[in-house]
Order: sequence, then C-alpha cells, then structure tokens
Amino acid sequence: MELGPGPCALPPAAGAAARAAAAGGPCAEMLQVAEEAFRGGNFELAAEIYGSELAGLPQPERGLCLRRADALARAGRMAEALDAYGAAARLARLRPEELRELAESVALSIRDKELRLPPWGSGAAGGGGGTEGESLGDPACCRPPELFACPLCRRLLCEPVTLHCGHTHCRRCAEPGDCGRCHRPRRPAEPSPAAAAPPPAAGRPRVNVVLGNLLHKWFGAESRARRLRAEGDALRERQELPAALEKYNQALEMAPCKCSLIAQRAELCTLMKNYQQALHDADILCRSKPHWPAGHYVKAKALSGLERTEEALKEFLYCVALNPEWSSMKKEAQKIMCEMFFPAFENVHDSLTAPFSSRTSHTRLKPAFLSSINTQSAVEDNSVAGSSKDTMFRLTKTPSQESDVFRNTDSSVTHHVLDLYFDDNKKSLGTILSGLPGVGLKRKLSSDTRDLQSLDVPSKILKKDGDVLPENTNDTSSEIPTTLVDASDFECSLCMRLFYEPVTTPCGHTFCLKCLERCLDHNPLCPLCKEKLSEFLASRTYKKTVLTEELIVHYLPEELSERKKVYEEEMKELSNLNKDVPIFVCTMAFPTIPCPLHVFEPRYRLMIRRCMETGTKQFGMCLADELKGVLSHGQRDGYNTANIEYLEDKKVEGPEYEELVRLHDSVYDQAVAWFTSLKDNMKAQILNHFGSMPGKEPEPQSNPSGPAWYWWLLAVLPLENRAQLAILAMTSLKDRLIAIRRVLIFVTRKRPR
Repeated sequence: MELGPGPCALPPAAGAAARAAAAGGPCAEMLQVAEEAFRGGNFELAAEIYGSELAGLPQPERGLCLRRADALARAGRMAEALDAYGAAARLARLRPEELRELAESVALSIRDKELRLPPWGSGAAGGGGGTEGESLGDPACCRPPELFACPLCRRLLCEPVTLHCGHTHCRRCAEPGDCGRCHRPRRPAEPSPAAAAPPPAAGRPRVNVVLGNLLHKWFGAESRARRLRAEGDALRERQELPAALEKYNQALEMAPCKCSLIAQRAELCTLMKNYQQALHDADILCRSKPHWPAGHYVKAKALSGLERTEEALKEFLYCVALNPEWSSMKKEAQKIMCEMFFPAFENVHDSLTAPFSSRTSHTRLKPAFLSSINTQSAVEDNSVAGSSKDTMFRLTKTPSQESDVFRNTDSSVTHHVLDLYFDDNKKSLGTILSGLPGVGLKRKLSSDTRDLQSLDVPSKILKKDGDVLPENTNDTSSEIPTTLVDASDFECSLCMRLFYEPVTTPCGHTFCLKCLERCLDHNPLCPLCKEKLSEFLASRTYKKTVLTEELIVHYLPEELSERKKVYEEEMKELSNLNKDVPIFVCTMAFPTIPCPLHVFEPRYRLMIRRCMETGTKQFGMCLADELKGVLSHGQRDGYNTANIEYLEDKKVEGPEYEELVRLHDSVYDQAVAWFTSLKDNMKAQILNHFGSMPGKEPEPQSNPSGPAWYWWLLAVLPLENRAQLAILAMTSLKDRLIAIRRVLIFVTRKRPR
C-alpha cells in the first residue's frame, strides 16, 4: 500500500513496523498509536495506521478492518469506509452494534451539511445537549409557561395535584410515586402502624382547587385540550385505541398549538397499524418543524410499518443528527444499515481474497432510497439518463485502493450512502464527489424515481394548504394578561386575606399556614369540606405549596409586600416580652427547674406555637387563683396575657457578701442532710420527678436568678403554693436563704420518728 505525501501520511517508521509485523501479526505499539489518534480526533492518521497494518498481514483481520472502517467513516472518507466494512463483513457477518461509528458519522454530516446546525454540544441554538426523553418532548411552541409546566411531563398542568412535599404535578403524573422535583415519596412517612392503611378517600390525590380554577381561567382552551389529551392517554394505556383517537381529535380542534398532539396521534395511528394516516401527520410535522426530533421519529416508525425501509433509515438518521445521544434511534439506524448494506455473503470462504462481485443479489436497495434522499441532486445532475429497474454506480479507485481486501467493483451500496452523506441540497452528487481525490462518478436514475420528488427532505417538501402548521402557533410568554390577574383568586377562606405561606391539604383546599394550624388545633377536619385530616395532622410537617407562592410572588408583588408587612407587625407585637406577654395559668414553676406540661387546649397550643414562631420561646406561668406580680392582665385569642416587670436579686459586697457566702454554705449543707435523711422510696419519687439536686455553686451571686440548688429544693419541699410564691417573689438572696432554712428546720422537727 503506497501512501502519498500530506499531513496524514504514515511516517517511515510506521511502514517499517507494518512490514516487520507481517510475519507475526500487527504491531501492538502501532495499534496503540492508532487508538490514541482515534481518541484524539486524528482519524486520518488512525485510518492510515490501521490500513498499513492490514496491508502487512497475509490474511485480513476482521477487528482491524472494523477499526479502519470506523476511522475512515469519522474522517469523512465514506467510500473507503464502506469497503472496509464490507471486508469485515466477508470475514464474518456484521452485527448492528458494529456500525455505530458509521451511523454517527453519517448523522453528524447530515447535521452539518443539510440541517446546517452548529456542532453538537456547542451550546448554540440547536447544538446543545439533550437526553432521549427530551428528544420526544414538546416543541417550544407547545410548551406552557415554566411556572405552569408539570415537573414530570413538562406539559401544562392537568388536574393539578399538590403533593406532601409542596410541589404540584398533573394528577396522572403524581399517582405512580415520587415527586418529579425533590424525588420525595408522594405520601408522607407513616407515623404509626395504625396509620399505615389510609382511608379510601385519601388513596388518590385530590385536585388543588385554587390552581385548578386558575388554569381554567388563565388557559381556557389549552386547559380543555390538555384534559382531553390526558383522557386519551388513559384510554391508550387501557388499549382502547379508537376511543383514545377520538379524544386526541377533539383536543386538536381546540388546542392553540397542535404539533405535539399531531405527533401523539401519529404514534397512536402507528399502534393501530394505520400507517398512512401516521405518515400524513408525520409529514406535516417534518415540514413545519424540521428541527424537532419527535417529528422524524414518528415518521420513521410509520415508514417502518409501511416497509419503506430506506426512507425509514433516512428519518432515523435525522433523529440522530438532531440528537446524537438518542441511543435507541442510533440502534435502529445501525440495524437497517446492517441489513441493507452488509447482508450475509454466500461462499465467503471460497472467495476470501476475491473481489466482492456479487453483492447486489443480497442487498435490498431500491431506487426510491436515492430519490427520497437526493432528489434535488437527481434533477440537477446532467448525467441522468435512461431507465432501468436498478440504479447502478461505478467507482474508480486509485491504485492505493485496489487491494483485493478492500475493492468493491459493484458499489451501489457505497453510492447510496455517499449520496446521503454528501448531499447539500444545492450540488449534484457528482459535483461534490469530483472534489475527492481519485473518485469519479457516473449515475443512472430510473424514471420511476421522479414520482417520489414530494418525499424529499422536510425542508424541500411542497407545502399544501391545510397541511402546514403555522410557525408560531402559540404564545409561550410567561406573562398572563393583567386583566386576568385578581388577588381574590389567592384569598384564604379563613382570614379573608392574601395567602401567606400557603399550604394545601390532601383534600385539595389551600389556606394560610397559620390559619390552618389554628383550625386543626380545634378539630382535625378540613375547614371547608370537613374531610378528616388525621394523617395530615399527625405528620406535623406542613409544606408550603410552592407553585401558589411562586405565582403570588410573580403576579402580585405589591399585595404580597403589604401582606408581609402586616404579618411582621403582628409578629413584632407578639414578641414583646413586657407587654401582653403570654401567660400559662396552670401551676407554679421555678427558674432552671424542668416543669413538664401537657398542652391540649387549642388556645394554649396557639400560644406556644406563637412563642416558637416569634423566636422568643418564652411565656409566663402562674397559679390559677393569683396573678401576683402582674401589672395588668388581659386575653388574646382565648389565652391570658399580662403586662409584667422582671424581678432581679439585689447583689451585696464586702462584709455583707462574706456573711451571704457563710449563710449559703450552711443552708446548702442543711438541705443535703435533710434530703439524705429521707426514706428511700420518697427519695426515689423526688429524683424521678425533679432529677438530682444541683451542686453548690462557688459564687452564690453568679446566676441572676440565684443558685439552682435552692430552686430545686423549693420545688421539692412540702410547702403550699402560696408559701412557695412568697419565697419566689423575694428579691434578696439572703432573705430567700433564711426563709428556706426556717422551712428546713420546721420539716426536720415535724418528721415522724
């Protein structure tokens, strides 16, 4: 194999390595260089190295033939690539997965030369990434505003359902399982085995009433069409195909944008084996949206059903060209290429080194394939002449290409692919190929292919009245007309104000979070429909309805700002720890000593929740029969409040402080002696309820409230509440210690012997 000069010519060392490897096989070092060149995008060099290694072998090696073919395909040398694939096919029948590089190369060339899109992954229009699912998504004209798109199906919300996590989906999308945005389970975690079986009414998610009304008001026609489409989808899943088709037809009559619906109807017609109708719909889509992959997908399926294999291959390649990551379409193209271009060869072993002289008897190629792909070239090519049933091509090769291993004297397959690969809709195939070194082209075209001119690529199909979709069939603006936006649509039915932190119940009703919590304090039923919300109440993790809040922020910013201002003023008033302080009228409590409470009354649940929300986490406690130390008192929403002042111990210094320390130590020792003298059962009861007695502090005045040990002692001593209150109200640590010492002396003397 003689290599000409040029940037991709094989170095002399490579040729020597190839010759040296002739006796024992290919050179491993050179193969590694070829692989690195291939991975680095230097396909010309990789192809030359593989070809050099093959030329030095006594018999062709199938793996090297395939790698050379892949490199040639990537380098754009399609004629040589097909010969190399053919050489591999002679050694053993090709498998579809072995034509991956060929399919990708042809598709990327279509993307560049025919669709004229930027390179894949460039980030420019039409060149960004995308998954297989995204390729079947709706075109831009059919997509709803982002706020109103379901996170799963990406279509306009249909029967919107708000899940436990606060995100909203179409009801059909929400039924299978996890949320499409946060991926949390649709239902909250079960709080107990008793709640494991929800009531039948809670089995299916309920429509969010507020959002459902908004969709009907803001997207009237789209919403009705979307609902009909969803009904058709459900019928299709139940295999009621004629009924589903009727629903799709009804939806098409009212949908502002019809592209996505036509694609879905085409898919349904394919399932019903009505391939002609499916092809008609697909043709409309491909003419109107030539860069929408789903249109080519449904057309490919329809053509496959009609057994128009060559045309189906073209559409599968368009799918790959528009999204090279669409693996299932790539596999379909590879499968057809394998069956059409490289069928099983007869008598392979008898003619291993002979030219491929009998390939046409095994290829199922039709003139329509060429016509459907390159009709424009056929019209412009002056070499078209005669009529015959078979379209034949002849390819003149350079001497370097005439190895028995690679030569194909009957190259009809090659030129079908070359035609597909190089057609730019402006030049004839002969004109383009004439620029390739060593390639000459003569072509004959059957006259019956002229009748297929209308099945050319989408950009060249003649448009018929009524069969072409408008370019912009829907206004996808995210802005809703101001005349449709009304604050009353976002009004809480409990406080009659704009929603603040909206929460949606499982029954589909929406309330302000604070309003709903207050209602559930009194009764575990929905305030509107009276449905039981025990499970919802048990979870205690109310999540805000994200979409409702986003809509308020977007469309009612001024009203929301005013509503937030009112709320903050209420919180500021509630967080005042001197005026209208919450008071829990129940029992005596002492500083630093735990006081277990059982809060069951709704008014006190509200009181404690507000203490937590304001961040103060503080409230007062007092006895039921006295409000001593309170300046004035009143009520708020059913619970007691009071204006208060704080008591603080007076600190002493000098000799008075020394006397206080001695008194403190003496009373502490006396308290320890008293507790130690108690019976074991009594000590156990005290320890279980109040815990252990705190230790003595080295500095009695370090704590503003006084030593913790004597508050513990005051709580456990057998005193009436009024006596405890009198000691609690003292502002002198010395007076409080003296009072406790008197009580200890008294209880010690009165202890039964």
